[in-house]
Amino acid sequence: MKPADDLKRTLFRIHEKGYKAYQDIEGEYLFPGFQLVVDRVQPDPFAPPSRIRILHSLKKWKILADLWENRVRRVGFCDYLGRRIRETMPAGPKKFSAGGKNGPFHIEAGGAEILERTAVVIEGETLEIRLTVGLPAAGRTVLGMEAAGLFFEELPRIFQQGVHPLPQKILEVKRFVDAYEDQEWLRDRLADQKIIAFVPDGAVLPRESGISTRPLALGAVSFRSPEELTVTFQLPHKGSLSGMGLPEGVTLIVGGGFHGKSTLLRALELGIYSHIPGDGREYVVTDPTAVKIRAEDGRPVEKVNISPFIRTLPLLQDTARFSTDNASGSTSQAANIMEALEIGARVLLLDEDTSATNFMIRDRRMQELVAKAHEPITPFIDKVRPLYQDHGVSTILVMGGSGDYFEAADQVLWLNNYRPLLVTREAREIAEKFPAHRLSEGGEHFGEFIPRQPREESFDPSLGRREVKIEAKGLQTLQYGDHFIDLSYLEQIVETGQVRALGRLIHRFESKYLKESANLKEGLEKAFREMEEKGLDDLLPYKAGNLARPRLLETAAAINRLRSLKIKVS
Repeated sequence: MKPADDLKRTLFRIHEKGYKAYQDIEGEYLFPGFQLVVDRVQPDPFAPPSRIRILHSLKKWKILADLWENRVRRVGFCDYLGRRIRETMPAGPKKFSAGGKNGPFHIEAGGAEILERTAVVIEGETLEIRLTVGLPAAGRTVLGMEAAGLFFEELPRIFQQGVHPLPQKILEVKRFVDAYEDQEWLRDRLADQKIIAFVPDGAVLPRESGISTRPLALGAVSFRSPEELTVTFQLPHKGSLSGMGLPEGVTLIVGGGFHGKSTLLRALELGIYSHIPGDGREYVVTDPTAVKIRAEDGRPVEKVNISPFIRTLPLLQDTARFSTDNASGSTSQAANIMEALEIGARVLLLDEDTSATNFMIRDRRMQELVAKAHEPITPFIDKVRPLYQDHGVSTILVMGGSGDYFEAADQVLWLNNYRPLLVTREAREIAEKFPAHRLSEGGEHFGEFIPRQPREESFDPSLGRREVKIEAKGLQTLQYGDHFIDLSYLEQIVETGQVRALGRLIHRFESKYLKESANLKEGLEKAFREMEEKGLDDLLPYKAGNLARPRLLETAAAINRLRSLKIKVS
């Protein structure tokens, strides 16, 4: 390991040389209080920024060891520290004399959700902080003096303000880590209580805008559970916590427009993650396999059994192995459900606003006009109860426009100005007083979801002479070789780091587990078990701070949207 002054001398020496001269700074340097590792230098100013790591010994922090004593607490601690470090960084880029990806330092610290990431990790007794930095240039000429300012002024300041004071903030850190551990503990206990979701009293669910994750500050109505659904948990750290526990089965959320139905459902969608203190949705927890289902016009579908919902199609298409390059609203929603069930979803979340109308309901008048013999679609209303009775899969459904679901619901929740009221009894009385007279079209049973196995030729992440090309294009697109997978309707992906990781998991699945596994679910489970054992770092051949843990369900969903996907026919 070299002394820090060696780095300074190198930067002065390469000042005003060609940009590739920056590669001379790769290596390890000893700074006061930490070690700096320059892992990779960008080849030019317009390439992805350079990767560096700060290493700090935890031996002097034994008083804090409780904060990372197990995996859950370690994830919470690293998440907190990443956010602390980000707060110390300048908001905008440094102004150098030319364009390119110049400065400042950057860390992937996340939004409202607390996730396992590679930005901050603990290995043994070493804390590792992974940053990127755009090395300054004038055109393609090294600005060594400016780079020295970044490494010897900016970087030590970030360490001194973001890391060094941590022992003095032990109560704040502990509150954060305890809150995360409590939420993880609570989510693990839902099934024991036969509930699929929990919303605490006092939660603030509305966001300040449709594009913001921050809680609404003014005029927000705090959540209060209906008495009939109130449950109380004794959390390890917070102690007693009461709120609404939604039972297994079919839950219908009703109410007028703009009264909070979709806001509640969105909070439940993201309840698969734990949230930071102050978000308003902390302690809103949902079954970890819950999947948001919607219509998705135009998506590809490959040999999915949608026959529980769609019996026949024109030109005698096989709906037990339905394939298309351009699904309609109803066929895409049917495929989304069947694919989620195939991978192990135990809870479905649906909103009428993002669903295909003809998939959700067919009333008595339409049944009279268009006989069942001429309608291939069996609407979800006729399958939602058999789905629970046959397979134990629960549904939470937002429905403001049709009371035909009253008979199918185990509980009906009315949102009135964001206040939930349990109106199951009233809904059933209304159903008896005003019968729908519709004919059930779904039969006594739901049907089966058939495991599928991809063919090996479905996957090729190479691009020309490059061995592997797997790259996240924001939250909505994954480049996998020369294919671009549209993830824009997978609404439970919350960070780009998850997209990067699921892309690598797909590669791990196809290169290592596809041949030895009986089906897609089994192979992905093996890939995820290996990630559990070896960590997120094992997904890349080098250390990087830009991965976040995805779910198996979204990883499978990405594979199902790969337009080169081909399924074996058994």
